Amino acid sequence: MIAEAFRWRLVAAGSSSQRIISGLAAGAFGLVVVALGGWWFTVGLGVIVHLALLEFFRMAKFTGIRPATKTTLVACQLLLISTQWGVVGGLPSDLAAAVLPLSGAAICGWLLLQPITGSIADIAASIFGLFYLGFLPSHWLRLRNLSAIDLAPGLGQLPGWCAGWLTSGMAITLVACLMIVASDIGSYELGRRFGRLPLSSISPGKTVEGAVGGLFCAMTIGAVAGELLAWPLGFLLGVVLGVLVALFALVGDLIESMMKRDAGLKDSGDALPGHGGILDRIDSYLFTPAVVYYAVTLILPVMS
Repeated sequence: MIAEAFRWRLVAAGSSSQRIISGLAAGAFGLVVVALGGWWFTVGLGVIVHLALLEFFRMAKFTGIRPATKTTLVACQLLLISTQWGVVGGLPSDLAAAVLPLSGAAICGWLLLQPITGSIADIAASIFGLFYLGFLPSHWLRLRNLSAIDLAPGLGQLPGWCAGWLTSGMAITLVACLMIVASDIGSYELGRRFGRLPLSSISPGKTVEGAVGGLFCAMTIGAVAGELLAWPLGFLLGVVLGVLVALFALVGDLIESMMKRDAGLKDSGDALPGHGGILDRIDSYLFTPAVVYYAVTLILPVMS
């Protein structure tokens, strides 16, 4: 009995080590591609989207759905490429915007041509895949490519050598990522230590205390960022953004948990030891970039 307990302790320690190592590797990869920006960021994001979309369609097939896998995979990559190309000025904005509806039409057309006509569920899963892992992640590219100094006035006070590489888009992208990380860590740690009230039957491991802890941590990062970037109302605007990020990160997490539950799977995949699949790791990063992008591009200019 003692030997068995010791063996399980070793297994748990090994699993924890794998989780830390794979988590650090994923974080380092994300930091590098965000810092590089441009087409490097587009390629890095494209790889993540491709792998996550394969996991999403794998889950869909477990429920009996037959999505337009190959067509949607190509459409998502075209959506990311056209977004980046349109943002940097190499592609007319109207043409870049046309990729999303045309891709949706192409997906429906592919399903029509199959020997067994597609169902409503097949169409819905394919179009949702385009939205979920194409349109939503494309906002990371929009966010990273922001350059207007009035979106982050505090950067103007930095030394001149920083001006060449630390743009407002890079700073806000890093802040958004830090808020998501803080929310994830805060909800996990505080939920593990103090969690008593279950948050949702969709994900039994999540608690109200954990959600509040994640919310507080994201608000703290937002408050600090609001002061450093010299946003209007300073820390107050940062706190509001932190609340939005924490809430939409939680929505992303619960949506993926709901899909896994429907498919009868514990993890979306096994690409990241200790973390599960790619989709398990990025679920909090899917709805949040659009929220941050539209908050800083629509609200900040009005308040300045």
